[in-house]
Amino acid sequence: MRSSPTNHAVATLLSTKRSGQIFRDDEFGEITYRRVPRSRHVRIRMTSTGQLRASLPLFAPLSSLGKLIDSSREELRKIASTSQDKTYVDGQLIGHSHGLQLIPNRNSILKGSLSHQKIIISHPYDVPASTAEVQSVIRQHVAKALRIESKAYLPRRLKHLAEMGEFEYQKVRFANQSGRWGSCSSSGTISLNIALMGLPFELIDYVLIHELAHTVEMNHSPQFWSLVETYYPDYKTARKALKTHNPFI
Repeated sequence: MRSSPTNHAVATLLSTKRSGQIFRDDEFGEITYRRVPRSRHVRIRMTSTGQLRASLPLFAPLSSLGKLIDSSREELRKIASTSQDKTYVDGQLIGHSHGLQLIPNRNSILKGSLSHQKIIISHPYDVPASTAEVQSVIRQHVAKALRIESKAYLPRRLKHLAEMGEFEYQKVRFANQSGRWGSCSSSGTISLNIALMGLPFELIDYVLIHELAHTVEMNHSPQFWSLVETYYPDYKTARKALKTHNPFI
């Protein structure tokens, strides 16, 4: 979502953090934003962990972010609702090689750790693991685990599929993309959502082939789908199956 800079303020500046400045919106709470020197538009997105992040041109008025939030509320609500559908439970498999262990404690401490392919979350016994507070900490550590798995598996698999189809790309990067499993820039950079590691391997392959095909066809034309079909013949079934998953952590 994007908007050109205009005058309309609904968000209030709270503070400055290392990761960017913070706005508070009455509905969505804290929203991190940063200034991008070469940017021409105000943009807002939701990360795979359900956090809103925005970027603004260097000299855009802060009120322009408020206007974009106002004009996008309905869409943001839908995305937020989708991102909060997941509730993590004890013993759950995370990605393809991590397990989740939830441990109630009596010292009123909520903390998490990641070790030996296990995510351990310790939470106060009187604060159920299903609460938003605990689930937020779980998501932070799930994201760490999925990033580890992504870096170990996706570049290697992408390279293999590219060589098979004689595709060329410049580099691969990982991102917490809102609503997307992956993307391909005109410069040949393929961005992959770390939430991919929560998919079956055959669907991961479909997403990778899809993005590789964009290195040749930067569109969804018949030529694009024909190219995808060449290297993933059952792509229609994969597309349908992918809709039963969401790219949020």
